[in-house]
Amino acid sequence: MGESSASYIRMVQHLIEKCLLFHMTKEECMEALSRHANINPVITSTVWKELEKENKEFFDAYMKSREDEMAEMEIKQMIQKMISQSSTGD
Repeated sequence: MGESSASYIRMVQHLIEKCLLFHMTKEECMEALSRHANINPVITSTVWKELEKENKEFFDAYMKSREDEMAEMEIKQMIQKMISQSSTGD
């Protein structure tokens, strides 16, 4: 692999790490990098998969954290819905 290819992969890795800071899924990251950095989603997916292989414990914890966040958001939405229904007399 040439230096420019390695450099490109490092750049994609860096952008994926930025996506992780924003708690994005792989699909959200692929979309964001495609739209904003003109990176082919296949490239992003491939680099993401390699990062997952190299950092299994991190990605396991990351996915668990995302699942917990999603569950918490669902609970908050249900509570908001119950509150708004009770305030309107439904």
